[in-house]
Parts: sequence; C-alpha cells; structure tokens
Amino acid sequence: MNLELKLNEMTGKMYGKSIAACTDVQLYNSVLQLTKEQMQEKPVITGKKKVYYISMEFLIGKLLSNNLINLGIYEELREVLKKNGKNLADIEEAEPEPSLGNGGLGRLAACFLDSIATLGLPGDGIGLNYHYGLFKQVFQDRLQRAEKNDWIQENSWLTDTGVKFEVAFGDRKVTSVLYDIDVVGYENGCNKLHLFDVASVDESLVEEGISFDKTAIDKNLTLFLYPDDSDEAGNLLRIYQEYFMVSNGAQLIIKELKEKGCDLHRMNEYAAIQINDTHPTMVIPELIRILNWDEGFTMEDAVNVVSKTCAYTNHTILAEALEKWPLAYIEKVVPQLVPIIKELSARVAKKYENPKVQIIDEEKRVHMAHIDIHYGYSVNGVAVIHTDILKETELHHFYEIYPEKFNNKTNGITFRRWLLSCNRELAAFLTDTIGDGFKKNADELEKLLTKIDDKAVLDAIEEIKKQKKEELAAYIQEKEGVTLNTDSVFDIQVKRLHEYKRQQMNALYIIHKYLEIKGGKKPVRPMSFIFGAKAAPAYVIAQDIIHLLLVLAEIVNNDPEVSPYMKVVMVENYNVSYAEKLIPACDISEQISLASKEASGTGNMKFMLNGAVTLGTSDGANVEIHELVGDDNIYIFGEDSDTVIAHYAKADYVSKDFYEKSPVIKEAVDFIISEEALAVGHKENLERLYKELLNKDWFMTLLDLEDYIQVKDQAFADYEDREKWKRMMLTNIAKAGFFSSDRTIAEYNRDIWKLN
Repeated sequence: MNLELKLNEMTGKMYGKSIAACTDVQLYNSVLQLTKEQMQEKPVITGKKKVYYISMEFLIGKLLSNNLINLGIYEELREVLKKNGKNLADIEEAEPEPSLGNGGLGRLAACFLDSIATLGLPGDGIGLNYHYGLFKQVFQDRLQRAEKNDWIQENSWLTDTGVKFEVAFGDRKVTSVLYDIDVVGYENGCNKLHLFDVASVDESLVEEGISFDKTAIDKNLTLFLYPDDSDEAGNLLRIYQEYFMVSNGAQLIIKELKEKGCDLHRMNEYAAIQINDTHPTMVIPELIRILNWDEGFTMEDAVNVVSKTCAYTNHTILAEALEKWPLAYIEKVVPQLVPIIKELSARVAKKYENPKVQIIDEEKRVHMAHIDIHYGYSVNGVAVIHTDILKETELHHFYEIYPEKFNNKTNGITFRRWLLSCNRELAAFLTDTIGDGFKKNADELEKLLTKIDDKAVLDAIEEIKKQKKEELAAYIQEKEGVTLNTDSVFDIQVKRLHEYKRQQMNALYIIHKYLEIKGGKKPVRPMSFIFGAKAAPAYVIAQDIIHLLLVLAEIVNNDPEVSPYMKVVMVENYNVSYAEKLIPACDISEQISLASKEASGTGNMKFMLNGAVTLGTSDGANVEIHELVGDDNIYIFGEDSDTVIAHYAKADYVSKDFYEKSPVIKEAVDFIISEEALAVGHKENLERLYKELLNKDWFMTLLDLEDYIQVKDQAFADYEDREKWKRMMLTNIAKAGFFSSDRTIAEYNRDIWKLN
C-alpha cells in the first residue's frame, strides 16, 4: 500500500487539495477516513462463542494514534506527513476526545476491548452513545463549573449501523439507534464497540451549564453520563438509562444468536455476558423476561441458562457504590421487570434466611449486586487485596454460599496506548535495547533488568524523562498559564476526585511544606505538585477539595518567597488526552487512597510503566506493585487494610484526637480557614471542608497524615541520589509487564469466558 498516494487521494476527494495544502483539521478528517477504511479491510474476529462486555462507561480517549499503531502504519504515516511539511502530533490535537466515560471503570473497559481484539478473541462492547458524556470542567473563581462536552462531529469514528430497537418503559416507548465504533487489535482483526442512542434525543434540552429537564426521558436519555441523582427525578433517569442500555444489549445479543442459528436453550455455549460493575445488572432479569415471555421458555429454563451466561465484575468496596434501587422506582420505570425480580428474590428467600443476601430487603430496596451474584456464574474482584476483602468482609455471606464463583482478575492497561502512543521516545529506546517483543508480550520488559548497571541505559531513561517533563511544562504553560521548573520533582495525582482517594491529604502536605518554607526551611530541590480531577456535580465535599487546591495554587504560585521552591497546578478538564502528557512526565506517582478502599487503580500501572516511582498505601494494585518491585523501589506508608477495617468495625477513629495530639496536623488543618486562605477562597467551602476533616474524616486522612509527610519527605530526599533513582525508574518499567491488559484478558478467557 502506498500510504502517501492513498492519503493524497483522500484529501483530494474530500477537499480538492494535496496533503501539503490541507489544514490540520482537514488532514485529521482525511486521515480519519483513511484509517476507518483500513480498519474495515481487517477481518472481523469470529468464533463459536463471543463475549459481550456491558458497561456504562467506555473511556476510549482519542483513537487516531491508537488505531494507527494497531494497524502498524503509525510511523509510515508520520513520515509521509513530515515529508509534506505536516506534523502528526498537531493533527492528533484536532481530534475531539469522546466523552463516553469518567474514570478507571471506563478506562479499563476501553483497555479490555483493545486486548480482546489483540488476542484475537470474539468480543464486543455494549454501552451508550452519550452526547455530552460526563461534563467539561472549567474553573471560575477557584470553583469547578460543569459545562456540556460537545464531542460528536460529522466526521467521527461512529458508524450508523441502521439497526434500531424498540425499548418499552412503564410510561412510554422509545426507539434506539445503534452506532458502532470499530476496535482493531494490535496486528489483529476487528471487534465492535456498540453504542446505543435514542432516536428522539434533543440536545437543545440542555440549558446553562449542564442543567436539563430530567423528566423528558425520550429527549434526555443519552445526553449525559451519570446525571445528578441527588433527587428522585435523577434516580429515575439513572434507571431509565440503565434499562435502555441492557434492553438494547439483550435484544442485540439474541438477534445475533438467532442469526447464527444458535439454540437459545444453550445460550451459554455461544455467549458470555460480562457485567462491568452493577449498572448493567438489569440485563439478567431482562434476558429472563425475554426468554420467558417472548421465546416460550419456562421460568426455570430461562433462569438456568441466563445464570450460566452472565458474569459480574465488582469494582468497589464502598458499600454506597453498590447500587440499591427502591422497588417502587423500578416499578415506575420498568414495571415489566418487577415480577421477574420478585420471582428471583423469592427463590433466594426460600433457600437462604440471612437478610444480608436477599435481593429485595426489608425496606423494599433491590440490591443489584445480589442479583449478579445469585444469578451469575462468576464474581471477580480486580486486585488480589480487593478480592480478598470481598471474600472476607463485604461479600463474605455470599462467599460462604458460592465459594466456587469468586475469583480475582487483577486489572491491566493496554501498553500500546500507555507507552507506544504517549511515550514514543521510551518505546523506541526499549525497542533498541531489548527488542520489540514487549509490544505483544509485556513480560519481555523484564529483559531491561539485565541493564540495571548499564550507565548509558540509565542515563538514556533519565534523559527521556527530562524531555517528557519539558513537553508537559510547555503544555501546562500554554493551557494553565503556570510556569514549572523542569528540574523540580514532578509529583502528580490525577484521578477522579473522591475523599477516599485523599487528594485532601496531598493538599495538607502542600500546606505543611508551604509553612516550612515560610519558616525558613527551604527544600534542596524545587517541587511541582500537579493535580487533575473532576468532582461529581452533586458531591459537595469533593468540590470543596478542588476549591482548596485552587486556593493553594493561587497562594503558593504568587508568593515570591515560596514559588521558586514550590508550584501547585490543578489542570483543567483532566481527561485521557491530558493523562497521555502527564503520565510520561511524572517522577512521583501519588496513589494514596485509604487502605481497603481502592479496588485496584490503573493509573498506578501507567505511571510505573513510564518510569515513575509509586508513593502509596497498601491498597488495590499497589500491593502487587510492591511485591513486584520490592521494598527499595516503592514508598509505602499508612495503616494497612486490616487496621482500617478494624477501625470501621469498632467505630473508634476520631479525627479530632489526631488533630489535638499533633502540632503538625493542627497547623496544616487550621490553615484551611486561616486569614491567608480566606482572603483568596470562599468561606463557605473552606469552613465546610475544615469541619469535615475535624468532625468526620470518614476516609481517615489524619490517621495517615504524619506518616505520609515523613515518607514523602524521604522520597524527595532519595530523588537527590540520581543513580539510585534511575535504578528505581528502570526497575519499575521492567516490572510493569504483569499489568498488561492482555494478561488480564487472557485470564478472563481462561477462567470465565472460555471462548476458544
């Protein structure tokens, strides 16, 4: 294939111009069309049995570079463009980022689709085509404001399939429209991401910010991901959305099975349905309903085959994140599912007396995870410690009933995006040093350990890190207007804003350092603290933490005594594209959730792969990172999960005790409502956060704060031993291979899906 000829033909057909004469946007549209055509030439991956991965989120990020890499034409296209005076990086910037996810749950789903295709397994994603997704974050007056994120353009990766389904609710019927996005594997064939839209969607429903009429269901169903559910209308809309997704998914799965001539009584031999968290749970009663009402199955046969087809991934230890819907709400939205859910609940009640395992509880709430566990054949956690906690505490009563269903599948990331795409310099260096086998078999990164005493290799890795820091600093200067010293330590915490992830603890460290510098204790090397996070619009304390970080940035960066030694920046509208610039530049990766609260984390893996050193608690996949790299290549602090779980059980943690006993903690916490902070920030937000830390602190920030300060100071001190730090960087890169999503998916297939 002559790529230059093909691209010139495409630009000529679309714009009547040569490559050289096109703008970056015109070239993006032309390359997009060319890439879609190349993908359509790839064989569709087929097999007797197929997995359907149903998820409320697919945080796929920009797709151009990823698809070019997987097609094997990235470098060739870059050279073609360069020859014509164009820069592929500039063209990539023209691509809007699909707003189809929020955090780790959605990013994981995207990585999994990539790996399913890369391994040549038949498997499609099923989700919703959100027009505005989560929201676009803007900062005004040091507060987060939410705006609609309008990403769908005329030219996009979406293909209208022409497939439509009817979805019936209690009070109305709607028609869906199916859009597909091709998912090409690395040097392999194609699967699909199926995204359902509602034909009657009305974007004009959205008023100022992201407010809209939550009751206009046929117009709003696919506007936003996770609409504000702080009122009844919001709760009902969530149920409408979830049922819309699973009803379409169930209809599509049955349609495909029938087209293949499959016997639906043996559905489990042809399909595995992976339920990603509790949002898609209603697919279980919906499939049972369809088989029983429309396909002539007995209730017994329908329950039996669906229970052998559906598997559930649990992503949380937080009880409040396991969905529980009032039965009355389900009755209002999808009355046709209520008799099925009552039947499933009655079967459980007949067998088990324990109120903790019932589907419908005494308050007439439906526990979605309980449906998944009783009527699915597999329940997996996403990190070893997470699965152990599920078995021992959160889901212990279920583990006693179904020990054979429980298994662990430690999360993974796709190396093609998080190394080959976002850190091409490091990927090229690794290829020259250990060969290119790691691109398909990430375990081959271990070969790098043979170079741990090779000064040239260590220096090269450090040089690449410096280059990535310079690139990030230039980007932050352009986007955020903050100048960072690239010789400073880049300490980065980017993830969803939630109290359990403890961005507030990092903020208290920054206050502590600020006060030290003001007191005359200057650090050996400057420090740059970089944050990126969105807070759910209804999550008040999370919004207050963002406010505190923006207040600290204002104070620190504008203080001539402090700013030469320390900078704070909160990047606006953190997303996958921003992550691809932040992660390769990171020195210290902040993974500081309260032990026992983070199911896994995947940011920790991406940072590690790019040579950052983890500062974290013994939580989620940090535990496995620690085991892999050893004590000398990670910084672990804080109480362990057993201690934390015991504190919750005894209800004996009192944050005020820590505040009163420790002058360091008291000084840092009091600064939140100091004259200096109140002069810049809003009294209401700062006082509310201060009181929360002092009187509640549900995620035990103050429990770990002194240890965090001590260990983090040690990490900054160790950074000065450059030879030691370079070895730590190399070890982390070399040991990151275990966290490939290719490995995770191979395990899902071996233990759960059994596709081939």
